[in-house]
Amino acid sequence: MPATLPAVPEEVAEAADHLARVIDARLRREEELRRLPDPFPLPVRWQQAPDHLLDHWDNICRVPVGITAAPLDLAGEMADIAAVYRRVPSQRLVVLGRAGSGKTVLALRFVLDMLATRTPGTAVPVIFNIGSWDPTATPLRTWLVEMLQRDQPGLAAAAPGGATLAAVLVDTGRILPVLDGFDEIAEGLHRPALETLNSLSMPLLLTSRFDEYARAVTAVDVLTSAAVVELTDLTLDDLAGYLPRTTRRITAVDGGTTTPWDPVITALRDPAGNDHSERLAAVLRTPLMVGLARTVYSDSRDRDPAELLDTTRFPTAQAIEEHLLDTFVPTVYGGWPTAPDAHHTVHGWEIARVRRWLGFLADDLDRRGTTDLEWWRMGGSRRRGVRTLTVTACVCLATVLANWLFFTPVSVLGLGIPLSWDVVLLDGLFGAPVIGLPFGCVYHLMLVRKDRFSELMRVRVRLFDRAGRPPGFRRKVLTRFAVGLFAGAMAGVGYAFLRLFVHLLASHLQVNPDLGIVVYSVAVDALAFAVIFGLAAASVLALAAALEAPANLTTATSPDDLLAANRTTVLRLVGPLALLLALVITALGFPVSHAVRTVLGPPFELLWDVEVGLAVGLTGGIGAAVGYIVAFTAWGHWLLFTRLRLPLTGKLPWAVDTFLADAYRRGVLRQSGAVYQFRHVRLQQHLAKAYRTGN
Repeated sequence: MPATLPAVPEEVAEAADHLARVIDARLRREEELRRLPDPFPLPVRWQQAPDHLLDHWDNICRVPVGITAAPLDLAGEMADIAAVYRRVPSQRLVVLGRAGSGKTVLALRFVLDMLATRTPGTAVPVIFNIGSWDPTATPLRTWLVEMLQRDQPGLAAAAPGGATLAAVLVDTGRILPVLDGFDEIAEGLHRPALETLNSLSMPLLLTSRFDEYARAVTAVDVLTSAAVVELTDLTLDDLAGYLPRTTRRITAVDGGTTTPWDPVITALRDPAGNDHSERLAAVLRTPLMVGLARTVYSDSRDRDPAELLDTTRFPTAQAIEEHLLDTFVPTVYGGWPTAPDAHHTVHGWEIARVRRWLGFLADDLDRRGTTDLEWWRMGGSRRRGVRTLTVTACVCLATVLANWLFFTPVSVLGLGIPLSWDVVLLDGLFGAPVIGLPFGCVYHLMLVRKDRFSELMRVRVRLFDRAGRPPGFRRKVLTRFAVGLFAGAMAGVGYAFLRLFVHLLASHLQVNPDLGIVVYSVAVDALAFAVIFGLAAASVLALAAALEAPANLTTATSPDDLLAANRTTVLRLVGPLALLLALVITALGFPVSHAVRTVLGPPFELLWDVEVGLAVGLTGGIGAAVGYIVAFTAWGHWLLFTRLRLPLTGKLPWAVDTFLADAYRRGVLRQSGAVYQFRHVRLQQHLAKAYRTGN
């Protein structure tokens, strides 16, 4: 990293130091949950990659023109990764390896080692899953800022000068990007990704599978000024030193001790071993497969690892890998000791159903081309029409209930209108689209049509906040005002036709038989209510944007905590604003009704009083509140699509958040910032394939 970095305000330096503490604590917990140091870390080693994959040593060493740099010896093992990186003058290092060779674990160890020696004011190493980056749509620096703000909502706050804290950290070199998973970038995007990385000179560490990186280098060029190392396979000595120490000891007949792994190690070491022993040895050359084997056999007293030597059950190396992947989930959930048992339960969940639920999640990620399990994007149908209709139906249902629970009692008790159950029933049913259709229309235009989802609320609610507003604050307020005006006007026009419908049904209400007067009257009502509802919705939505203050730096960043924080923020914001909307509708009705009376005269008088205003306002406020939550908040999307729709269709359990947190604790999922990921992309692909084939 550069010896000196540009000076920054104190708030930015404090944000960097806080970020370093948060990442250090999270990764240490991640290391413990994945049992990486138990009983000791697997020996991940690397060697120099082929010369055609790295830049000239003169560029890597940053020597002046006319001086020739000698190649650096960058070979090492897990504990050396930070020291090896520091020996590279350009501070740009690429780590290659095959699937499961330990690249992600090495990135984790790199960050922890760099943080252990970090001093205040220096860069903070942060792991970014680069597989979700689209280089043709988003510049790398912009994407880094977005990911930081996703995982650390407090960094979306404004720094002195107007930019967000996250943007200042990236622009001043106080973030050291650890870009994990170059190979996971969508097909066809490796070339533009490498071209973008070459256009930047920032320090970085990049991990990738060997073949994908080699193809990208062949198509474009090497990564400028980057040294490249390649992870090597585990040796038989590594297996012999590790696997026996992960399981129980057994007393032998001669009084000595042995372990269940000893026969396997002996067979692998046998110089006269058969082809199957060589296949098994080849499978157990990667930390991923060794970790799976350890879980399946060392952590279970009911399985014997010697079965891996059975040539009938496992005729190929692929069969061994599929067996380890297939058995991993039942093992960590404590089921299937000898044979599949669909009735074994954990937390009341049958193991077979757990596998289907995990398979659904893996298949959904595969289809969306990502490894990030973001709770605010789960459950959204890939069919646009389904998403729009689901939101519209939900808002309509809320409006119907609000009409029956509030508008009808107020009309009967407060206004003295005779109770007519057929009118009440149809009034509620036909009144539902008045709120539902505008929200469905706006939701479709703003999100569904653009294949977008509701954004996380990286804010807190405060009445008085002198802190700097984040960039785009004024635009956000104006956009909310315009959206509210449009949706409210639509609702007002719909309400005018609803009033005509009620007048036609209710026997105690008189309707002028002159068609021209009826049409003119409806037009007047439509205009009047469009003004009332439009201005009310616009002002309340704009106020909501003004009340959203940047989140604190100490805002929790785990998926569960982020979900809880979004729920709290949404309810604190929407509840009072729904009541405020009812009051504003009531208040606006008086000047508008007076204007109608003054301009058009008694025949077109718009009847309005406090009871009418509150009845209409509460009905619209409740419907609008539900609509805002489910259409435009991440928590609402989670509530409607993930907590309701997916369990109803059997895709996930009702306690979705408990299920995800439990899978994380068991090591099926891992945490990457504010999102979950499967333990390894190989496990995700295996579960997705099993789900699609019904296995």
